[in-house]
Amino acid sequence: MAAGQPSGTQAQPDMLRWFDAGVNLFSSQFDADRPQLVLQAQQAGVCGQLLISSDLAETALNADFASNWPGLYCTAGVHPHQAAAVNPDWLQQLQQLLNQPGMVAIGECGLDFDRMFSPKPQQIAVFSAQLTLARQLHKAVYLHERAAFETQLQLLQDHQISRGIAHCFTGNRQQMQQYLDAGLYIGITGWLCDERRGSELQDALRYLPLDRLILETDAPYLLPRTLTIKPKPRRNAPAFLPAIASAVAAIGGYSLADISWHSRQNCQLLFGLESLC
Repeated sequence: MAAGQPSGTQAQPDMLRWFDAGVNLFSSQFDADRPQLVLQAQQAGVCGQLLISSDLAETALNADFASNWPGLYCTAGVHPHQAAAVNPDWLQQLQQLLNQPGMVAIGECGLDFDRMFSPKPQQIAVFSAQLTLARQLHKAVYLHERAAFETQLQLLQDHQISRGIAHCFTGNRQQMQQYLDAGLYIGITGWLCDERRGSELQDALRYLPLDRLILETDAPYLLPRTLTIKPKPRRNAPAFLPAIASAVAAIGGYSLADISWHSRQNCQLLFGLESLC
């Protein structure tokens, strides 16, 4: 095992390459070892990462960190949980942040009618403003949704959004098909590896075309339960992305090589990247 490599990963000379399209790098769980996480991921074949932003302050932190690391990109936006906390000039600030290098998507944005940290009207207003900005700037949208599927889909249709990703999709086959019909890519996380609550997603995955599949860990959350060796502390990390790919291969009947190529190619197309690891 390579020095500093987390348990559960094993570097190989002919290792497949992966892109983790969802990392919450500025979670407090990573305060002690952010640079090491990137290096450990590289040792596991994860040669690129997309750092997710939940508000404008986190966007700035992600942008500063990513500027020092090749292969790291960022989203810029306001999560529905933070919608009630925006400043009057938040949209202008967001547009300025999106002008920085490596900003490839608007979000994490969307609706969350489950936990309701922000009132529905404020969530809808902040989400709608970001969808309008995405159309103006020709940016992909990075979408969060919980218990708000119909409202979110209607807003996407109203704003004629056809370029984006359903981040951490946990829905059923019908919902997945509606997102696919809207032109979206589907983000698959370690939720797929959960025998307790992942059955609907496992069924839906069988109908997901490889040219719409994107892999993401959503680290430090959703540690794949299929890992034979659990890390200490028990937090997810980008280095564990291949475990999600293995679950996709087992359920969908694909080769890991196909999953590696398609998932990276899909990220390149969605986020407008000239080249990807």
